[in-house]
Amino acid sequence: MPIITLTTDFGLKDHFVGAIKGTIYKELEDARIVDISHQVNPFHIQECAYLLKNAYKAFPDGSIHIVGVDSEKTVENTHIAVLVDKHYFITADNGVISLITEEISPEKVVEINLPDSLKSSFPVLDVFVQVACHLARGGTLEVVGKPFSGLKIFKEYAPRISNQGNSIVGSVIYIDNYGNLITNIHRNLFEAYRKGRKYTVEARNKKLSEIHEKYSDIVNFELEPGQRRGPGDLMALFNSSGYVELAIYKSNMNTVGGAATLLGMDYRDTVIINFT
Repeated sequence: MPIITLTTDFGLKDHFVGAIKGTIYKELEDARIVDISHQVNPFHIQECAYLLKNAYKAFPDGSIHIVGVDSEKTVENTHIAVLVDKHYFITADNGVISLITEEISPEKVVEINLPDSLKSSFPVLDVFVQVACHLARGGTLEVVGKPFSGLKIFKEYAPRISNQGNSIVGSVIYIDNYGNLITNIHRNLFEAYRKGRKYTVEARNKKLSEIHEKYSDIVNFELEPGQRRGPGDLMALFNSSGYVELAIYKSNMNTVGGAATLLGMDYRDTVIINFT
């Protein structure tokens, strides 16, 4: 039985997530359901895409991913099911697939066509769950819809190179549970332009001269505790997805709101790396 994952902006206060899981289990008693996140900011397609893009590859091929963000069907937001990178995604055509598959072309895309699907005020339950259970039983995409070629393209801001190759101008694409700021500057891009040079990471009025490999690298354990940098200090590192991240070391212990609050920064705000 393939794994079925759930990514929504429903939160955990209301009944929605429980109802979705209960309906899946009613259809498939031996279903395996995994929550990726239910804390996506409401209707935040880019945030949803970041979470899914960095999570789905950890699941086995053939996994089925239900995406419940901006899922109501309209004439401009149809329901689709997609096979890409050996994974199935069931979602609305709101641009999230184009952000997940920037480097991979979908193998199949169908427009979901189930009776009365347009009338549903809870399409994740009434439509997406039906499609997911059909696929989990070994069904095909062709049964639930017709081929669809009008996939909505939603391009995230890409970093740009300026100052004759001496600067990378990026932006914040995600703020995590600790208030850490994840940028769209990937390690590969950084290394391609660094060429052994020194650099500074600049955000608002702060400058950092080092990008660490892990959070605890900020601590020099050879120094006495009172002389070390540590909890509460701002740092930059390459996160587990390879992107430059700005963080307050152990911010949940010392700084409410983390780097986002300290720097007064939000989604799409600018982060610059200057090479010297």
